[in-house]
Amino acid sequence: MSETNSLSPLEASFDGVNSTFEDVGGSSYLEYFQDLDFLLLEVKLVFSALGIIYLGAHAALRRPPSAAPTKDRKPGQKEDEDERFSQGLEPSDAIMFPVMAAIVLVSLYYLMQWLKDPNILNKILRWYMSTMSIASLLSLYAHGIEVATTLVFPRFWRARDGSLRAVDQKTRSVKACDSVGNPTSGIGETNNPLPGLLALFAGPARARKAVWEIRSLLTRHWVIKLQVHGMGKEEGKIKFAHVVAMVMALATALVYSTTTSPFLANTLGYGMCYGSFLLLSPTDYLTSTLVLVGLFFYDIVMVFYTPYMVTVATKLDVPIKLTFEAAHRKSILGLGDIVIPGMVIALALRFDLWMHYVRKIKYETTDLKLVEKDPSGAIVSRNEVKHKEVKARYVNVKGNWGDNLWVRGTMFICGPKQLPPALEASRFPKTYFYASMVGYFLGMMVTLAMLLVFKRGQPALLYLVPGVLGSLWLTGLVRGEIRQMWTYTEDGSIDTIDVVVDLDGNGKAIKTIGELKDGVVDTTKDKDKDDQKDEVKADDAKKSDSKDGHKVFLLSVEAPAEDEDA
Repeated sequence: MSETNSLSPLEASFDGVNSTFEDVGGSSYLEYFQDLDFLLLEVKLVFSALGIIYLGAHAALRRPPSAAPTKDRKPGQKEDEDERFSQGLEPSDAIMFPVMAAIVLVSLYYLMQWLKDPNILNKILRWYMSTMSIASLLSLYAHGIEVATTLVFPRFWRARDGSLRAVDQKTRSVKACDSVGNPTSGIGETNNPLPGLLALFAGPARARKAVWEIRSLLTRHWVIKLQVHGMGKEEGKIKFAHVVAMVMALATALVYSTTTSPFLANTLGYGMCYGSFLLLSPTDYLTSTLVLVGLFFYDIVMVFYTPYMVTVATKLDVPIKLTFEAAHRKSILGLGDIVIPGMVIALALRFDLWMHYVRKIKYETTDLKLVEKDPSGAIVSRNEVKHKEVKARYVNVKGNWGDNLWVRGTMFICGPKQLPPALEASRFPKTYFYASMVGYFLGMMVTLAMLLVFKRGQPALLYLVPGVLGSLWLTGLVRGEIRQMWTYTEDGSIDTIDVVVDLDGNGKAIKTIGELKDGVVDTTKDKDKDDQKDEVKADDAKKSDSKDGHKVFLLSVEAPAEDEDA
């Protein structure tokens, strides 16, 4: 619950955009625009918010329900880490968010009044926020290191003649391949793991060997297994980047808590926003709309009609906001004004990915045996030709920044139309994502304009919520995809496989009949009973394993073969 409390100020949009100015002696508005420092200050503010939302939204991508799993899983096998759903928000959160945010905000305000010295509360919250931000910073740093690794050690790149090259870590060679990544003849094969001009750094044989070792260290992963009898078993993957990121995150938190550096405070703020995108997500567009509308009214009331928001945001010197200073001016953007609209923008990006795989769904004609109940309640079976829904297998779209850059060819300006599937997957249409980003940008512009006109802090969600929601629903209306937006959900209900459907005259699914198992579609089964049977089977399997003894405690680190890694 402590983490929830620390995020509440973020979700509450602590301060909108609040800029304070020194006395300007009756200067006109035109002089503000002529002030380069002020313009750069606001540019930093806007693009910092857009940048962390862009990165966080892409980091929160995962397999959409319209795609089949990357690998076939055995019954009871856990999902891969990249496929696990984050904490889904429900419509009831539209009420709880403003209520909890108000409780935290008012409590902080009166606690400051009672202490009379905000420095005491600042010290306590600074240590608390530093500790709570370590996990978020670890994710941000680790993903940043992985992106930097792909820039130096890409899996694919183009040679000077425009041909494609692919790295084979197992044989430690770079082979020529066709436009979709299939190896071709041995012509052009080399053992230099660096692309383009970077290859000059691995000229001598000794240097190449060292570079291959470094590439192996940075790209391969280790499997960590922890098992405690009576508590369960956990398994995860880590890379060298995670180890380095942990050290960096601890150092950042420790240095910030002792120096209160504004730069490090903003770094912690970026980390908390980034981590929030990975952990929090609306379940669907209805929930998104309700949550944003609820906080829309909350922000207006707290900024315009109470002293709580502005007082807390300006008196507390903790990473609950991004702060930029230039000369005698200061601009503050509450982290809530990034996290709340940002998680909806991240949902829009995942919706784009879902739509991309929906277009890839095919329907195969299949002779099936249908088991159903007749009007009298008797169970009957019959053979009938139906259509089975076949989903395209998911290809991971994350971590391809460097590869996409190096395959563009000369000067990274333009790229080929056909690419290997691992890279082509990341270039799916992002219509709703870009629309919502434009809506957020326009909302920020209006916020800053109102700031200049009224010369007082503005509730940013007053302008950001209409910008983001308006752009999303307007895009759906123009494209005729409101129904798909309303249908899409991340609660797992549409994440099905081997589904039999009826098609209309245009080849579109109009009715789901049931799931196909061993050539039979049984519409009479009780799903809850089936799940209970599966659980009983799993328990029986555990009991049978325990006959030969059991592990009390196990901690292991396994390094898979290099061909299993990047």
